[in-house]
Amino acid sequence: MSNNFYHYPGWVRLWHLINAILCLFLIVTGFSMLYSDPENALVVKFQRAVAIHNVCGVLLTISYTLFLFGNLFTPNGRNYLISLKGLGTRLWKQGYFYAFGYFKGEKAPFPVGSDRKFNPLQQVSYIGVMYLVLPMLFITGWALMFPEFILKKFLGLSGIFLTDQFHVVLGFLVVVFLFIHIYVSTMGKSMVSNFRSIVTGWQESH
Repeated sequence: MSNNFYHYPGWVRLWHLINAILCLFLIVTGFSMLYSDPENALVVKFQRAVAIHNVCGVLLTISYTLFLFGNLFTPNGRNYLISLKGLGTRLWKQGYFYAFGYFKGEKAPFPVGSDRKFNPLQQVSYIGVMYLVLPMLFITGWALMFPEFILKKFLGLSGIFLTDQFHVVLGFLVVVFLFIHIYVSTMGKSMVSNFRSIVTGWQESH
């Protein structure tokens, strides 16, 4: 008898798909804006990249707001409530598993179950990205869309320049997180089991 369990509700799967598409457009247009100029396009022409980036940024902000409401009014929000007691030990165990234990065939110290969506490292990193990095990314992005509200000077430097550089650094952190997220997702029962679960909603038991 299968011990698989329903892990991802429909709204989470839809939100995840929309975010993946929007993030892909934002990354491509962001790099095009960063490493090209109005005369020499890298991937997308500069002005078109700006327009697409802005539209996707607005849509991602809306998607993120719906995610916050979803976590407030559905059981999904409990996955982002972290217990500080023993956190260091749990992080060490999970870090050791990712670095060594997984490759030696050891069992995961905190396997996913019907009562646990994230392991300790995932929980801390997701909280950091979803509740710290992304809000600052949205704030700086919206500020760059309406630069008249940005301080003209801060510590003797252009406020727009500082906001832009901070936005780029935050975007880079999100890109790094996405690469790690995809890699760690291969560490399931099989290389594709976690990817299959975010499509079907059903998680394969380890």
